Amino acid sequence: MTVASVLRAEGSGRFRIDGAITIESAPAVLESGAALLASAGVDAVEVDLSGLIDFDSAVLGVMFEWTRRTAAGGPRIRYDNLPPKLATLARLYGVDVLLAAPAQA
Repeated sequence: MTVASVLRAEGSGRFRIDGAITIESAPAVLESGAALLASAGVDAVEVDLSGLIDFDSAVLGVMFEWTRRTAAGGPRIRYDNLPPKLATLARLYGVDVLLAAPAQA
């Protein structure tokens, strides 16, 4: 069963991911999320990952590409509430410190 992933705005620069980000869904999630983040109209955004129910390593690629795109002229981005397995995956790849960058001005 495939579960769709949705990045939705919660107001005041807060966003939430619900669903799954896997290699199959990553391209669509990447593009739709990048457009939503770019249109946030704030200096910093926070993305809540507590609703991420299924993922593979592709989620890290999506997160880093969102970070790269927003760093090139958009809002600063911070990821909150990483699921424990995602935090472990990030540590395994040695990229956990890259996800800890604060969004504050």
